[in-house]
Amino acid sequence: MADTPTVNRSYYNCNDCPAYCCSIYERVQVTPRDVRRLAKHFGITEEEASSRYTKMYAKERVLRRKADPLFGQACQFLDPQTRGCTIYHARPAVCREYPDTIRCAYYDLLKFERNQQDDVNVVPLVKITFRNGK
Repeated sequence: MADTPTVNRSYYNCNDCPAYCCSIYERVQVTPRDVRRLAKHFGITEEEASSRYTKMYAKERVLRRKADPLFGQACQFLDPQTRGCTIYHARPAVCREYPDTIRCAYYDLLKFERNQQDDVNVVPLVKITFRNGK
């Protein structure tokens, strides 16, 4: 009997989400491979892609952000109307891997609040603030 591949079921649907992951994180890390992928996607040099679409934050290269009508700021590649990624096939590795579990806490929050408020259109606003735990 052949081994049956394991299929992990996910308990979220990104199409139903207002793109929390693209909005509430102030820094989306970008690797050199991600910059190459962006350059290829836009048909420009890696230097142009790095300059146009990323910036340095301390010692980390991150995606640039733009104004967002829902959360104030969001990834520059988030479509504010559809709440979808405009560079989905060229998105950075960190975006490709998120979430790395079968559940998404933001989606769970969204579904919980919509159920609690009895409103399928409610969007709870979320902001993440990191502090040193000392």
